[in-house]
Amino acid sequence: MIPAAPLQNRIEAGAPAEPSGTERSLLGLNWLNLLVAAVQMGFGPFLSVYLTAQLWNPENIGFALSVGTVAAMAAQVPAGALVDAIPSKPLAAGGAILALAAAAVTIALMPVRLAVAAALAVQGAASCVLTPAIAAITLTLSHQHQLGERFGYNVRFAAIGAGIAAALMGVVGYWFSQRAIFFLAAGFAIAALAALRAIHPADIAEAPSRTDHLSAVPHHKRTEKPQRMRDLCANRDLLICAFVMALFQFGNAAVLPLAANAVTRTHGHLADLVIPAAITVPQVLTAILSPWFGRLAQSWGRRPVALMGFAALPIRAALFAIDDGPAPMVFYQVLDGISASVIGVMLPLVVADITRRGGRFNLGMGIVGLAVGLGATLSNALGGAIANQLGQVPAFAALAMAGLAAFLVVWFRMPNTAKLGK
Repeated sequence: MIPAAPLQNRIEAGAPAEPSGTERSLLGLNWLNLLVAAVQMGFGPFLSVYLTAQLWNPENIGFALSVGTVAAMAAQVPAGALVDAIPSKPLAAGGAILALAAAAVTIALMPVRLAVAAALAVQGAASCVLTPAIAAITLTLSHQHQLGERFGYNVRFAAIGAGIAAALMGVVGYWFSQRAIFFLAAGFAIAALAALRAIHPADIAEAPSRTDHLSAVPHHKRTEKPQRMRDLCANRDLLICAFVMALFQFGNAAVLPLAANAVTRTHGHLADLVIPAAITVPQVLTAILSPWFGRLAQSWGRRPVALMGFAALPIRAALFAIDDGPAPMVFYQVLDGISASVIGVMLPLVVADITRRGGRFNLGMGIVGLAVGLGATLSNALGGAIANQLGQVPAFAALAMAGLAAFLVVWFRMPNTAKLGK
């Protein structure tokens, strides 16, 4: 069983190992993050392999993936507002998980263009509900002064789940069939529902004893109304956060695909070993470092920790511009692990700071999520276009400049959000 941090501390101190109600809910949250990441892995690289095996051409695969991307971006803000409006965040999460399971089964049973495109649209929209719902559950189960560390544990277990799922799905695809991967993803979804049931409603209802965040207060106990949606959308601090995340993703999303393309073209089959290693290294580092960065964000403040993560991106892109060989590629991905750890913790933590008194935490997550999606989409489109027209070096240089711009915005414009609402 994967332990929650408070339970670990109790065991080390010689206390009884039987977890309290809240600790059992945190154990459920750990498993929920792990299993949800495992489900989502099925909609990653394995999907293209499966559709290729079903004799899909690249154009049709690209169309289906684009449908999912568009659906996800379109659903970000409405999904955030929906989760805010639903009194039971576990109910919202459960509905989204069921939708993911249905999408996986649809892809396995009906690998035809319309069905797959519809399944990916459902998967994209469901993910937009699930991400803020899990963040909202985390908000209710965490003490205010431990929120950064708790978000770090979310990122840790998600990274572990993605790594385990990638290995299992690779084995299942090799020994059975690519179709079986999507049945496995649906199985992970059912297990995620079991993990969700381990999160007790009574622990969520006790949130006001742990935090004063308005979004954590149960709807029927609220004495003040949440901030108006239009006021949150005009919030300067939230807009800065969204802008800097769009810049970061603009610089980040295309780096590894461009590097992988270069290694494949110049080193052939060696890429089959190098690319999985380049994906695994940041996952391992993310699992190790995320809770530590969360604790630093509570003690040092948000900006110093954010600067570490944002500084890693322009350095990494610049290094790829200098040498994009296979061995350096794996080494450079250490920097990606640092960035992923910091961003995974800081994004929900900063949004929680900004919305602490006004509520609308999930809507804030949706707004920033939309910015992330736009930045990643532009990165892949423009990065690929620059590489195609001018070469790899100018493409990596452009991505490095975007990363540097994000770093400078954090340095000069990011407020100390930890003090908001105090």
